[in-house]
Amino acid sequence: MTDARLRHGRLSLALSFFVQGVTFALLVTRIPAIQDRYGISDALLPAFLAAVPVLAGVGSVVTEKLVARVRPGVVLRWAQPVVLLALLGAGAGGEVWQLGIALAAFGLSVGALDASMNMLGVSLQRAYGRSIMLGFHAAYSLGGIAGASLAWAGAHWDLSLLVSYLPVVAVLLPAALIGSRWYADANRTDTVQSTVAASRPVAFRLLLPLCLVMAFAYIGDSTVSNWSAKYLQDVLGSSEELATVPYNAYMVTTLIGRAVGDLGVRRFGPVAVVRCGSLLAGAGFAVVALASGAWMGILGFTMLGLGLCVIVPQTFAAAGRLFPAASDTAVARLNIFNYVGFLIGSPLVGALGGVRSYRGAMLVPMVMVLVTLVYARSFGTEQDRYGGGHERPRTVDVG
Repeated sequence: MTDARLRHGRLSLALSFFVQGVTFALLVTRIPAIQDRYGISDALLPAFLAAVPVLAGVGSVVTEKLVARVRPGVVLRWAQPVVLLALLGAGAGGEVWQLGIALAAFGLSVGALDASMNMLGVSLQRAYGRSIMLGFHAAYSLGGIAGASLAWAGAHWDLSLLVSYLPVVAVLLPAALIGSRWYADANRTDTVQSTVAASRPVAFRLLLPLCLVMAFAYIGDSTVSNWSAKYLQDVLGSSEELATVPYNAYMVTTLIGRAVGDLGVRRFGPVAVVRCGSLLAGAGFAVVALASGAWMGILGFTMLGLGLCVIVPQTFAAAGRLFPAASDTAVARLNIFNYVGFLIGSPLVGALGGVRSYRGAMLVPMVMVLVTLVYARSFGTEQDRYGGGHERPRTVDVG
């Protein structure tokens, strides 16, 4: 495979990550508008929201089976349009059952999309012989910022969901389909033959540490996305406007951290980067819990963005290194714990905050993130370091 084909595959996959970031942000940031459009009660809304990650987990399991027959790029090529059309369906319907169908399609297809995107990212990183996984997730973060900005514009101008979503889908859908022509899948036969000495089946006990890290990272992430504004306003006494700053700061620092994170992995190795990220995230939760005012709370959430941003991409990359001949299967199974963390995080903090205090509740995800330090060695060994004299030769054929 030529360098040009590798670059094209990398750019096309980055575009898919960006499109998914925009799409997901447009859905989650307009949930109040969706609730109003369909007349969903506060009691029923959590059931609708929980169904999406549950079905996404099902989609990830199905993808594990599908990629035994077709390449991940094929799954991604058709899953992404379904996600976009499901978003449009959620904005176009008028009956609750129509929203249910749209969210079910969104959940199943987003599970397939997340799994296949990260499968491709892991195989491309192996082909490159250096860390590039954080760059893909940086594209996702950039898309999330763009999607949240578009959602703000729609809410500010009081646009209907259909009017807000239709132009975005009209642009991103053909862009994703055109970009999918250059996806670069690993050649499984060559990969297996070149790594047969190191290959082993995906034993859950070996994958379990990474699964726990993935779940803990998403518990931390969902804590910020769901509770940062309420925490700043109700606990630290900020204004309603200032309460919107922490999540924006978190998104921006997540983008910055991922944009430069691959350089850190190449220089210091994945284990050191994950340890530093875990310590910084743990310190961020501690600052939030002990904050005496709004700006100190914002500082803590900013630290969380810089710390948590490296963990998820490196967890996928570590699964690929741990099971080099079965990385697709490992990634699909690991991806399920993305949704486990998402499902647990927000209700856990809310329950603890209601029973005790939200300050104390922030210490629980802090402890979970710090547990990552115990499993840091699962992220690689000395020979897995990239850059600084440790770069691997390109032995994997892609295309």
